Amino acid sequence: MDKLTALNTQLANWSVLYVKLHKFHWYVQGPEFFTLHTKFEEFYEDATAFTDEIAERILTIGEKPLATMKDYLESSQIKECCCTSATGKEMVQALVADYETIVTSSREIIASCEGSDDETADLFRGKIGELEKTLWMLKAYLG
Repeated sequence: MDKLTALNTQLANWSVLYVKLHKFHWYVQGPEFFTLHTKFEEFYEDATAFTDEIAERILTIGEKPLATMKDYLESSQIKECCCTSATGKEMVQALVADYETIVTSSREIIASCEGSDDETADLFRGKIGELEKTLWMLKAYLG
């Protein structure tokens, strides 16, 4: 996969994740409501910021980022969540899988930039540590 395709795939991943996080934020119920409602908001705010960083990186290298939901859904490795009755645990399990996908894709982008002066790798190197911590916390929540 060339760098532009990889970056746009990540942009799509984060955009679909953003929508999913918002949905989870709105639909979470039960005893973990207060904890997860707040955490999902934190996660979607982070997704918004990183989506913008990826799009700006694509523009910086003289290319065009994807910019429609249709394009995001066609390009994303992450799938939409159509269920409105998932439990908090099921939501967290879905996020673990999604964040693992994003970490794997981030590592692929970094590897494709190795040996060059491309700042793209640094963008993703900086994010992977945060994502690994998020994964650790989500998995700890699941027990």
